[in-house]
Amino acid sequence: MKTAIGHLTYCTNIHPGESWGDHFAQLKKFIPAIKQQVSPDQPFGIGLRLANTASLELSKEEHLKVFQQWLQENDCYVFTMNGFPYGGFHNVVVKDQVHAPDWTNADRVAYTIRLFRILAALLPAGMEGGVSTNPLTYKFWCNRCEEEKNSFTESATLNMLLVLEQLVRIHRSGGPLMHLDVEPEPDGLMENTSEYISWYFEELLPAGIPFIKEKFDVDDQEAADIIKNHIQLCYDVCHFALVYEAPQRVLERLSHYGLKVGKLQISAALKADMPTNPAARKEVTDAFRRFNEPVYLHQVIARKKDGNFIHYPDLPQALADEDNPDVTEWRSHFHVPVFLDQFGILQSTQEDIKQVLALQRQQPFTAHLEVETYTWDVLPPELKQEMSLSVSRELNWIKAQA
Repeated sequence: MKTAIGHLTYCTNIHPGESWGDHFAQLKKFIPAIKQQVSPDQPFGIGLRLANTASLELSKEEHLKVFQQWLQENDCYVFTMNGFPYGGFHNVVVKDQVHAPDWTNADRVAYTIRLFRILAALLPAGMEGGVSTNPLTYKFWCNRCEEEKNSFTESATLNMLLVLEQLVRIHRSGGPLMHLDVEPEPDGLMENTSEYISWYFEELLPAGIPFIKEKFDVDDQEAADIIKNHIQLCYDVCHFALVYEAPQRVLERLSHYGLKVGKLQISAALKADMPTNPAARKEVTDAFRRFNEPVYLHQVIARKKDGNFIHYPDLPQALADEDNPDVTEWRSHFHVPVFLDQFGILQSTQEDIKQVLALQRQQPFTAHLEVETYTWDVLPPELKQEMSLSVSRELNWIKAQA
């Protein structure tokens, strides 16, 4: 739906269904009820997530036409898609496999191009669209030596340029402007603003400018502008809060380098100060332990007394180090409901959401806003509600901030 701060939706990765038939059934079950509660009198935008299998099926003309008709009949539209998880995302162990296949793999390229072709067919006239994706790969898959990491990054970046070429061709042939939105996250090859900016200027532009010049007969500046229009940042608020980056600082640095935000993913992490008293600390870590579930990665970044950080690849590793006396704060990658700032003795990073929405109100930096709380199935029981009520509550809370 169009709000004062941009097009607002939620990501349908919260719904199971890796085939298009199963996922479409979920959309038909929940979206009309959610629309009625948050956007009864205006069109409702959808942040569509398609697994690879679903994308292959929806690419077929007969399925696409049925979906387009359903969108029209229900006063809905698609403006953004989540192309990060390729395969199963519910009822399986996801963990680091959320990055597979990574950007060194041709399957990732084909999948992403397919999503953009679907999006181009679904976008309302005159509206730009975006597909978010993973930050090239999972860091621990290419971390054996610097030479291997550089080779990995180069291969992944060159594959991403194949998608860029398709986006430019679609736009130049009269199709919509669409951008690939790269999403840093803890233990991704890019997990913070510095790593994203470094990749953009040390890898993407040096490879991309000559590539675009050759394909489209433009000069260096035009090529750089094309890349910046079609490859943007997916700013996941939870992820940047996990690495202790303040929203204003993130946006200032991106603006300084002329880099754009294609999508704001509105999400919150868990956090807590770590008491020095052993009994009090045990109470905090036991509270985190209730969120230790086996499906998703829940990386923990701990702040130390000296201002440095410890990165734990998952919550069990942090819990094994729960008595570390040098640690003063934990932040854990668990997308909790955005409308709550307290979870017993734990808190959320909701304040970062409020700050980034205030900045969006003052000077909009993106047209696309998407709530991404995908963990409803694995939350502690007392936090679970009926799905449409949960999603509606989140969207109405965001609207209230606008």
